[in-house]
Amino acid sequence: QVTLVESGGGLAQPGDSLTLSCTVSGRTFSSWTPGWFRQSPGKEREFVAGIRWTGGIVYYADSVKGRFTVTRDNAKNTIYLQMNSLKPEDTAKYFCAAVSATVPDGTLAIPEKWVNYWGQGIQVTVSA
Repeated sequence: QVTLVESGGGLAQPGDSLTLSCTVSGRTFSSWTPGWFRQSPGKEREFVAGIRWTGGIVYYADSVKGRFTVTRDNAKNTIYLQMNSLKPEDTAKYFCAAVSATVPDGTLAIPEKWVNYWGQGIQVTVSA
């Protein structure tokens, strides 16, 4: 059983920064790809960012490239999403997710159907 627990969400103003954390417990995999998705009211859940646990290759949605950074701490079994220059359109519930395999090279966005594990989600609201 794998459990993903998010923390660090909340309210921010446009232009602010927030960092989300996701701690993984239970079984882990030697080759897996954790990451982040988000869902705004009335919209489908969308991929945000992912990172290969081994090697650290990263993947980003076009909408967050240059503003968000995904990192990992292997020793703590934790991944992070540093969100800078936040915009109102970043308002969403953010979900930690994990694919229990290495995402292929050249992947532009991780599809939901690849995800094996989900966190409960955490709200991020960007508003003046």
